[in-house]
Amino acid sequence: MAENFPPPKLRIALIGYTILWWIMLPVILIYLWRRGRKDPDYIQHLGERFGRYADTREGAVWVHAVSLGEMRSATPLIRELLARGEHVVTTHFTPAGRREATREFRPEIAAGKVRSIWVPFEYDFAYRRFLTAFAPKYGLVMEIEIWPRMIMACRKQGTPLFMCNAQYPKKSYEKDKGGLRAALLPGFAGGFVKSRTQQDRFAAAGMRNIAITGELRFDQPIPQHHLDAAATLRPTLTKGRPSFTLTSVVEGEDAIYIDMIRNCPGTCFIYVPRAPERFDEVAEMLHDAGIRFARRSEVLDESLTATDPLPDIDVLLGDSMGEMYFYLGLCDRAIVGGGFVPKGAHNVIEPLALRKPVIVGPHIWTIEYPAAEAIAAGVCTLVETPEALQQIVQSPSQVTDAQIAGFYDAHAGGVRRTLAAIEKAL
Repeated sequence: MAENFPPPKLRIALIGYTILWWIMLPVILIYLWRRGRKDPDYIQHLGERFGRYADTREGAVWVHAVSLGEMRSATPLIRELLARGEHVVTTHFTPAGRREATREFRPEIAAGKVRSIWVPFEYDFAYRRFLTAFAPKYGLVMEIEIWPRMIMACRKQGTPLFMCNAQYPKKSYEKDKGGLRAALLPGFAGGFVKSRTQQDRFAAAGMRNIAITGELRFDQPIPQHHLDAAATLRPTLTKGRPSFTLTSVVEGEDAIYIDMIRNCPGTCFIYVPRAPERFDEVAEMLHDAGIRFARRSEVLDESLTATDPLPDIDVLLGDSMGEMYFYLGLCDRAIVGGGFVPKGAHNVIEPLALRKPVIVGPHIWTIEYPAAEAIAAGVCTLVETPEALQQIVQSPSQVTDAQIAGFYDAHAGGVRRTLAAIEKAL
């Protein structure tokens, strides 16, 4: 670990940070209560956020996956850790991440091999309780999560904490230069990053022991029953029409996509909002726009089979979680959400795994790798405006399965490289 850490300036900032967390505690609890009105899981197991647990397991590998996307990227790595005989404890901040862990590892949780809990709040006593209760061999923080108390508590306890599947988006990197957030990076025991560009950025910010391991999502398992169900339903749903799945659509994009749907007659769309609390809102928007649609929850059962003959629709609203490969199996191409708002686009790897060409909006700084490489390989198309999006939907460019397969194979293997890097780092 880095010597002379933390530097004096950061020590002073941490004192203020700690005081602020105590002052903000009522606000944090109110925030959880308000979120809990829409999603009750936010206020379940509240004691875990303060380091209190019903049962524990010492000596596990700790994987921190703050939400759904991070948990999905961690899944193939966790699978391999379990295959090697490890036990795993996963921590999350959002219900979406915790639900994904519970869904994906239900048998392993029942067998006591996986434990899924809330990440502690940023209090020293909460992390001390967590690290004492679970005594993890090491911690893996997925993507880029920089929490001062987490870092400091692990250093104090002697728990190696690594950033894993890490990226430092250009906007964040430039904003953090010389700041306190970047000053925390030397507190990590090391980092396993996605590309050479990411290695250079983390190194410039002061992180040590950096290995280039690629993107774990390229090794994600694909549920065969999702593909089988999609293959069965697709002819009935699409009726031979071109089909597009809109994945992880976020707030602020709906008007663009709904306008596109209205201006592209003769096309079938599968519309998947990113957050479950938006399902009803999006359904109301589609209804108000006069679009013929049906909700997945109303026309398909748990096995993804139509309960009755499908109505005559232009949009299937994907109001479920954990079924993205099913929704992608229904389409010819995917439009990845997030790209038309400044917060940035989401995962392009899932559609490419099914050999589906991808379309993204202009804001791809969040997925710089592998979006830039996918665009260069011709398997992903970037559109700058809603008008350009409509044009590419109406007249898509030609992309072959061989192109996508070649790109995908060239970037797979992140799990193997990450495990090798962990062994070396330890």
